[in-house]
Amino acid sequence: MNSADTLMAEAPVEAPVEVCSSNVTAFSSISQNQSLRDCVEQSMDNYFRHLDGQPVTDVYEMVLAEVEAPMLEIVMKHTRHNQTKAAQVLGLNRGTLRKKLKQYGLL
Repeated sequence: MNSADTLMAEAPVEAPVEVCSSNVTAFSSISQNQSLRDCVEQSMDNYFRHLDGQPVTDVYEMVLAEVEAPMLEIVMKHTRHNQTKAAQVLGLNRGTLRKKLKQYGLL
């Protein structure tokens, strides 16, 4: 278990669950009116409000994992799992993309 997993295990359930909206219908309307930046800000504010005094570390790694993994999944679907195209879409070297796909168990 890495430090991000530990952080997620220690954090209250409410914090990581609500990312802008847990309701798909609500998400579609929010996604039209709220930027990704706003969603991250709202989620981070929610996360810290629900810590209830628990110690927290490695927030940066936790947030990266929470955002990066689904982003990679969506881009891979969009490119029909063509790693060269996905790397171009993401602006990454293909080797870096493969490393990240392995890191998140997507390869």
